[in-house]
Parts: sequence; C-alpha cells; structure tokens
Amino acid sequence: MDTSASPLDQDACYLALKARDARFDGRFFTGVTSTGIYCRPVCSVRTPKRENCRFFAHAARAESAGFRPCLRCRPELAPGTPWWSIQDASTILAHQAARLLDDPDTWAGDDVSVQRLADRLGISDRHLRRIFEARFGVAPMQYLQTRRLLTAKQLLTDTDLPVHQVAISSGFASVRRFNAAFLAHYRLNPTGMRRAGSTPVTGAVTVRLAYRPPYDTAAMAEFFLRRQIEGVEVVDAGARAGHARIARTLRLQHGGLAFAGWFAATFDPDRHLLQLQVSDSLRQVLPQVIRRVRNTFDLDADPHAINAALHARFPDGDGLRVPGTPDGFELAVRAVLGQQITVAAARTLAQRLVQQWGEPIATPHAGLSRLFPSAGALATADPEAMGALGVVRQRQRAIQALARAVADGQLQLTAGADVPATMDALRALPGIGDWTAHYIAMRALRWPDAFPSGDVALHKALGLQDAPHPARSADAQSQAWRPWRSYAVLRAWHGLPARNPPSGEN
Repeated sequence: MDTSASPLDQDACYLALKARDARFDGRFFTGVTSTGIYCRPVCSVRTPKRENCRFFAHAARAESAGFRPCLRCRPELAPGTPWWSIQDASTILAHQAARLLDDPDTWAGDDVSVQRLADRLGISDRHLRRIFEARFGVAPMQYLQTRRLLTAKQLLTDTDLPVHQVAISSGFASVRRFNAAFLAHYRLNPTGMRRAGSTPVTGAVTVRLAYRPPYDTAAMAEFFLRRQIEGVEVVDAGARAGHARIARTLRLQHGGLAFAGWFAATFDPDRHLLQLQVSDSLRQVLPQVIRRVRNTFDLDADPHAINAALHARFPDGDGLRVPGTPDGFELAVRAVLGQQITVAAARTLAQRLVQQWGEPIATPHAGLSRLFPSAGALATADPEAMGALGVVRQRQRAIQALARAVADGQLQLTAGADVPATMDALRALPGIGDWTAHYIAMRALRWPDAFPSGDVALHKALGLQDAPHPARSADAQSQAWRPWRSYAVLRAWHGLPARNPPSGEN
C-alpha cells in the first residue's frame, strides 16, 4: 500500500481495478506481487487476487518498490497526475517540483540536479529533498528517472526513432547510461523492448495519449473551431460523435535549436485516447511536442476532483476541459488582440498577422501552410504596417512589448513557469491588465485557479451583472471553487448563449 502523504483507499482502488474504471486511470497504479509488474486500472489482464495487489499513487513509487511496467496496458500512456492543491506551502512546493520534473525541457542530460531544481524554486536542496520525499515517497531524481524511462519506453514502442535518438530525447546524456538504466529498471535492453511491442513506421510519428473520462470532445472541438486561423489550424468536428480531429502547425525552441512542423490529434472517445500524429521534422523534440499536446487538450485533468468541487453549481459541465495552447506566445498575442472585441473580430486580426509575418511551411495537410509569427518577427514589425491591418495603437504597443520580453528570454509563457511572478511580469507590460494576465495563466501557464473576476460575461453567467460590485461579488463566490476556478470560468462561459460570447475572450 502506498504510504505517501495522501494514502490511497485500498478497497476503493481494488473496486476501481475490478471495474477497469477509466476515471481512475493515472490516479493510482497496481503492483502485482505474484508477477512483479505494475499496471494501470484499465489493464485488460485478468484481475489479480486482492492479496497480491499493492497500490501506488504514481509510477515512480511503484518502480522504487521493484515493480516493472506492464507491456500490455503501458503505464507511460496513463494521464498525468494532477498536482494542484491548496494545501500547505511545503506540499505546493513539492508539487511544483514534480511539475518541473515532468517537463521534458528540464531533462537536459547531466545538467539536471536537485540543487538546480531547488535554486529554481528558491529553496535549499536539503529542504527540497525533505518535502519531496515526504509527499511522494521517492527522491526527486528517482522520480525524474521514472519519467525519463517511461518516455523512452513509449518512444521505443510507438516510433522507429533510433535508440540513440530515444536516449537523447528522453534526457539521457549517453546511450551507455540509457542502456544501463533501462536494463537495471526493466530487466530488458532497449532493443528488446522494441522487439516486444513496436511496429516500425515511416513518415509521421504516431503515438497514443490517454485521458480520464468524462471528456466533452465536442465542446473542445467547437472552442478551437471558433478561433481557427486559416493556414495555422484545421478543425474537423468528425463524422462520428466525439471523434473530432484538430491539426495545426507548430514552432518550438529546444537546446538552442529551432524546430517547425505540424501535428494532428484525433479523439477516440470509445477508448479514452487521443491519437497523435507528429511530423518527421519534430521527431527530435517528440517528448516536448507530446507535453504541449497534453496541455493543449488538458489530457491530465482529474474530472473526479474537479467535479466534486463544481458539479453542484455547474452540473452540466462535468466533461468540460480548459483548452490550452501549444505556443504560449501565440496565445498571449491572441489574448491581447481579443481585448474588448468579439472572438470573430480577434480571429480576423490574428489571421492578418499570420498572413503578414507568419512563415510559410509545407505540410501534407490541406489548410496547414503557415506558422504563427515568431516573437522576433513581431518584436521588429513596423508599427504602421500593424496599424494598417487594423490593430489599434494600444494593442500594437502591448504585442511588441510582449514579443520583446519573450524574444529576450525575460518571459516564459509555458506550463512550468512561476505563475505569480509571470502574471506580475505580464501586468507590468503596457496594455496588459488583470483580465489578460489571468486568461494567459489559465490557458498558457495551465493554472487551474485563474479567475478573471472583472469579466463582464462571467458576471452575467453568475447572475451578478446588476450587483453593486460585480467583480468583488464574483471573487467572493468563487472561493468555494478553489483550486479549480479556471474550470468554473469555462463552465460559466459555456452556459452562455452562443450569440453572446465572453467579452474579450479569445
């Protein structure tokens, strides 16, 4: 039985295991003592006897207890563990450290250390080890090793990447160290794992990503469809209910290099999966792309915890997720463009920016032909040319200040960023106020407790439009929804008539 700070209910876990309940996928793992294997709750093998089961809150804990990942249900496919809480400061710090270790951008070979992680969090390495082990039952580097190895296992099983590229992409400094770690943990060498489960593919890489139900795929597709920029995105609601397909171009930086390509994501609601295709040009940064896609579609959300807090007030939104973004800078620019205008008007302005400064890119998908403008391109753009596109002067200044801050590395608009510090930095820029900062935090920083209390549409959805101080009243009402207020905002907006979109929301 897992003995972490939040012990699991053994009987409840076993009932979920017997039912193969996908709602608990990734929330716990089952180690089977008779086989030495650990599985997801949705594994299709015969349910083991109760006395042979040990339950763990996360994969790292199962592996530290000596269990190997199941080759059938593949624990690396499970939705991530949602770490957000409103508990004491030590717990929040431990969760933030785990969140950073989950981010492939922090896996740079031998550069990762407890000291570097502690420095980033502003605490001592000793304190970090103490609070991390108290919360998760394993050391930070053990947790990271499991994350790297499970990523490597997915790349070996689902792709034809050479083993040396798998090692590098998974954060190992050398193939020798990768082979040694894989053999020590899984008692297989990497090529043996590939023979056991892979089918070599050519062209685009295809991987599977799991999520926990319920998931309103139609609402997610509709959200992106209303904001679709020609050339950058293509959204298809799907011929069958729930089988939406969303494709788009993507640019990212990693290791001092720039990569550009595309991905296409297709929902498979029957199996609670997202089928993801990624262009060959992004193979070297596949873990980074996967992480961005998981954030874009909020695949790691825990509906059980969210609905426990929000269902009574928003009973019709149990399957809604908070849409993210694969590019934080793009989202921030679109948020600025969307200030005080409709979604359709903001989309038109974004389309013009793409046509003027977006780079062309060749893809096999009809409708995908351009990249969103880079921070460098917009930082040096002629303000008069931007004005000629219909972008008013105040938004020009905001976009270019934002672009300079991102291009210079002063602002990181990613899921691993320090949320309070990043929001303060955003509000310090000209033309970016509290609403825009919260909106960027909600979608780009993946902060589940963002709450733009001054939003007019939110006031209407909550029935507070006639209150003497609607923003103050909305904030007071929202305290009961912590730490899931971003989801409350989406549910409130979703309940508005389609002809009355959220004010400035893009």
